[in-house]
Amino acid sequence: MKLKVWEVALITAVIFTAIFGATLNRDAQALSDKLIRLHVVANSDSDRDQELKLKVRDEVLDILEHRLEGVEDSEKAALIISEQLGALKATAETVIEQNGYNYPVEVSLCREDFPTTEYDTFSLPAGIYESLRIVIGDGEGHNWWCVVFPPVCTAPVLDGDTADAVGLTGEEVSLITAESGGYLVKFKLLELLGKLKSLFV
Repeated sequence: MKLKVWEVALITAVIFTAIFGATLNRDAQALSDKLIRLHVVANSDSDRDQELKLKVRDEVLDILEHRLEGVEDSEKAALIISEQLGALKATAETVIEQNGYNYPVEVSLCREDFPTTEYDTFSLPAGIYESLRIVIGDGEGHNWWCVVFPPVCTAPVLDGDTADAVGLTGEEVSLITAESGGYLVKFKLLELLGKLKSLFV
């Protein structure tokens, strides 16, 4: 049976998308293995709880900025962070108490599934990342996330020096910055492909 023109076009598009998706997924996974995210979840969406979340974030970042100075790879960074979990939890508890709350707080280093995230000068693809996760109280409020390693949380600019210091290749920097052209669209496509794939698993 001879295929119609639209059928050939559809098959070609599916094949191209599959190949493109597999390549982008491989590159994105290689990138995610070099990063550690910070994920802070507020108790609720009230203004005061959201403000508290940012205060906890600031204190945690202040500790990690010094602890991770000069660290050149994510494995060592993860080890340092894991050793600091107790201190980070105590710090978060102190901030919470100083602001008049008695919320419990959970601090852990884990693997988390993140959506595509856009920052001022770069974007990160959806995927599984090592994550420092901090949950305040009921953890039912909007969350805040960034990249704690390399240290671009407080100033989300991925410059050449920062990239070189943590071992990101030129291709990886190009992948997540505007240099690659349409990078955010590519990541959104990758996220969509992942969701479609999950429907058939």
